[in-house]
Order: sequence, then structure tokens, then C-alpha cells
Amino acid sequence: MAEPGDGTGLEPASQGAESLLLLAGGDGDGDAEELVEVVDLEPPGPDDLADEMEDVDLDEEEAAWKTEEEDEGVEEGMEAQDDSEVTFSKHTASVFCVSLDPKTNTLAVTGGEDDKAFVWRLSDGELLFECSGHKDSVTCAGFSHDSTFVATGDMSGLIKVWQVDTKEEIWSFEVADLEWMEWHPQAHVLLAGTADGNSWMWKIPSGECKTFQGPSCPATCGRLLPDGKRAVVGYEDGTVRIWDLKQGSSLHVLKGQDGHQGPLTCVASNKDGSLVLTGSVDCHAKLMNTATGKVVSVFKAESLAPKPAAGESEEAESNSVESLGFCNVMPLAAVGYLDGTLAIYDLSTQTLRHKCQHESGIVQLLWEESSPVVYTCSLDGAVCLWDARSGKLISEYRGHSAEILDFALNKDASIVVTTSGDHQAKVFCVQRPDR
Repeated sequence: MAEPGDGTGLEPASQGAESLLLLAGGDGDGDAEELVEVVDLEPPGPDDLADEMEDVDLDEEEAAWKTEEEDEGVEEGMEAQDDSEVTFSKHTASVFCVSLDPKTNTLAVTGGEDDKAFVWRLSDGELLFECSGHKDSVTCAGFSHDSTFVATGDMSGLIKVWQVDTKEEIWSFEVADLEWMEWHPQAHVLLAGTADGNSWMWKIPSGECKTFQGPSCPATCGRLLPDGKRAVVGYEDGTVRIWDLKQGSSLHVLKGQDGHQGPLTCVASNKDGSLVLTGSVDCHAKLMNTATGKVVSVFKAESLAPKPAAGESEEAESNSVESLGFCNVMPLAAVGYLDGTLAIYDLSTQTLRHKCQHESGIVQLLWEESSPVVYTCSLDGAVCLWDARSGKLISEYRGHSAEILDFALNKDASIVVTTSGDHQAKVFCVQRPDR
């Protein structure tokens, strides 16, 4: 189980019933039934495990036991833990992306390696409609700001838009291989970035189009700024551009020493769009003032970890920034790394505030809308909630039998929806004792 970086706080799972209860999302009060189920569990000795191994049907349990071996300290039976309320199982391969409808927060759209996207209901997993006709893995999917439309995009560059109430396709367009796609925060306008370095903007459903030509390498990530007039786009060559969407021109370009020394992986902006964070495989996160185009600060992974021994250097090189984001209510930013480190930075002093360690790589992080709580999902299939003020783990949710590939949070942070390599999407209800 992931523990807070300072080693204090919640006990490891192997220390008994209380921590198992916490993992299940219980606060210790209204969870008598779960407590009864859990209380008898003692950490198993090697003999117990050996005895149980003899009784196991290896075909059924093979995947679970593999996880057990990889994940030291996981208690017997933990691999079967499922804290989710609803499971959506219509995909037949890995599910790559999920987005919730912003207006009602009652619908999800998921896209997968099976070349399919589905719109379904969170409350019961009921399928509303399939977004059919894709010819490659659906890696991007999202609802317009008012939940009128849903857009789905596949790796080959085929983008389709559907009207949610009629369940009908109303627009489609084909571009080069798709890297990212995002709706405008206030209008029926869709943006996307492609492997040929272009970023595209379309009015929906008319299809009026504008392109923003970057360098001749993939536009690997992009984000509209909250004003809806500018977009920040990161590229494979380490450069970052802020585009004026109306004029079609770049306002600022970060390159050379100001840019990154490797492909961009992620970008985020704060609530008013005055600051942008960019992350890269170079393990740096750069804080940029969007008005001046200047780099204000650089957060480096090297400063988080002791220098590796000679034999470990290869492993160290495989680290990268995977996700980042700003807190809305405090001057904090979070950076998630492939090595499982969640770093919380204080923006007012530009210093590291907390380091929260996960058992395995972080895939994505999201902040709660109105509190200093950051959610992470990771390659070991766990969703973790962290208090950014203390750096302590609040709770952990499990249910997937493979890595989580994407997740989404509803507005009041009561529901988390995850997608996974186990071909499933799951809905978790987040119970927080402090709410």
C-alpha cells in the first residue's frame, strides 16, 4: 500500500484489520459489517500461504497471484478487494480514457483498445449508446461544456462528434495520428493536436476549421486556458507554445534552455490561467507565466531522490513527469512521476512541501475542485487520496486487476470513475469522514 513519504500516518496494510478497514473507505464508525469481515485476518505466515496455494485453482487465480508476488506486503485476499459501486464491462480490451458530462455529472464516456467508445450511466452502468465507426483505439473522449455533444477520437486521427440526446453522429473529421483532444470551456469548439505537429480547432457542428502549425514533430499535449482565447501546446522536441486562438499566431515560444530537454508529457493551468505547468520525460516540471512567457521556476525530480548507485542508473533514467495540476484553494501544485513519487510544491516559496510515495508509477493526478486534496491513480490499480497540507494518505480505493489508465472526478468529488487494462471501467463512491 502506498504510504506518505515521511513514513508516518497510516500503517502498512500488513499491520492488520484497522488499515484494511481504512482501505475499504470506512471511517471506523458506520462500518461494523466490514469490520466483522476483516477482524479475523491476521497477516499470513509462510506456512499458511503454502497451505492455501495447494487449494488454489491456478487458472483462475494466476493473474491475482502474479500481482501478489510483485506487490510485497499485500495481504492474502487483498487482490480480490473491490471497493467500487458500479462496473462497466462492455469493452473487450484495455479502456484508455474516461470523461464525465460536466452539466449533470451522471454520464460517462469511455474509449478503448477495442476501437469502441460508449456513453453510459454512472448510477447503474447502463449503456446509453455506442459511438461506433472508429477504426483504431479510441484514446480521446469528452463532453462539451454543456453536455450537448460528446467527441471521440481514435489513434488514427478519426474524430467523431455525437449529439447526446439524439444519440446521433453529427460531425466527423480525419486528421493525422491523434495525440490529444479537448473541448473549449465555454463554446462548442473542439481542439486537437496531431503527430504532424499541427493543432486543429473546429466549430461544432459547422466544422469551420483553423490550424496552428507547430514544429514538424508531434504536438504531444495541449490545454485550453480558462479565458478560452489561448491554448498552451507542448511538443516532442521539448518546445512549448502559447497560441492566440483568434489570430492563429503563437504569443510565446519556450525553446532551448527555457524549453524541455525531452518530449512534453503533460500541461496544466491554474484557475485564472496566469500560470502554466509543463511536464516532460526530462523529469522537470516548469512553471511559466502565461502573460510574459517566462519560466518562473523549474521543479526537478533529481532534487527529490538521492543519487542512484552506478548499477541503478538505467532505472533512474526511465523516470518522467506523468501528470501535474494546480490546487484551486491554496498556492500548491502537484507533480506525479513514473517512479511513484507525488511531489507537492508550495508555489509562493517555490519549494517542495511534501513527497508522497506510491508502490508503483503514477498515471494521472487530479485536484478536488474546492479543497487541498489530490487524487492519484497508479499502475498497481489503486486510487489514492492525499491531503496536500499534511502529505498524509487519506484513503485508498481498489478494484481493478490491472493498471489504471485514466480516471475522472465529479464536481463535488464524491465519485471517481476509473478505466483500466482489465477491460473495465469502475465507479467508486468516495467517503470522506471530514465532509
